[in-house]
Amino acid sequence: MFTPHLPLSCSSLCFVCTLQNKSTTMQRASRLKKELQLLTNEPPPGISCWQDNQMDDLRAQILGLVDSPYESGIFSLEIILPERYPFEPPKVRFLTPIYHPNIDTAGRICLDILKMPPKGAWKPSLSISTVLTSIQLLMSEPNPDDPLMADISAEFKYNKQSFIENAKQWTLKHATQTKKDEVCLGLGKNLGFCFPTPALNNMANAH
Repeated sequence: MFTPHLPLSCSSLCFVCTLQNKSTTMQRASRLKKELQLLTNEPPPGISCWQDNQMDDLRAQILGLVDSPYESGIFSLEIILPERYPFEPPKVRFLTPIYHPNIDTAGRICLDILKMPPKGAWKPSLSISTVLTSIQLLMSEPNPDDPLMADISAEFKYNKQSFIENAKQWTLKHATQTKKDEVCLGLGKNLGFCFPTPALNNMANAH
C-alpha cells in the first residue's frame, strides 16, 4: 500500500537545521584546531599564530624578510574567522603600521586570496598558514598595479629608493620596539623571532 510522505513540521525542520548547524560548527572547530596545531608544531619561517580570547579571533606575527625594507620588523596581525570559514576567507588586517602600497592605514590588505571569487581567489582548500605566507610574500613583493595606497604605489613605481627609505623608517619606528610581553625565540634557521606571552601559553597547552 502506498503511503504518501507527509511534509515535515516546522519543529522538525528547526531540529534538522539545528543538527546541521551543530555539525558545521564542529567541523569548523575541528579544522581550526588542526590548522593551529600545524602552525604551532611546524610554523612557516618567520610566522606565528595563536588564538586570542575566542575561537574565531586569532592573532599572528610576521617577521619581515631579509633584504626587504621590513627586515627584522615584527608585524602583528588580527585574524577574524567568519562563521562560514573555510567557505569564506578570513578577515585579516595589520595591527602594526606598515608603509606598503597594498596595505592601508587601517591595516586592510589588498590580496586576491582574501576575497571571494569572481574578484578574488579564495577557496576552501586554502588555510590560515597559506594566507600568512602569502601576506609575508606580498610584503617583500608589493603589487603597485592593485594598490590601496595610490601615493605609495606611485612612489614605489617611480622613486623606488624613496619608498625603501620610508618603509625602513616606518619599520624602525613601529615594528622594532622592544615590548615587555614578548620573549625572543629562535625560529627556523637561526631566525630570531618574538612570540608574545599568549603564543607561548598556547604552545605549552598544545603539548
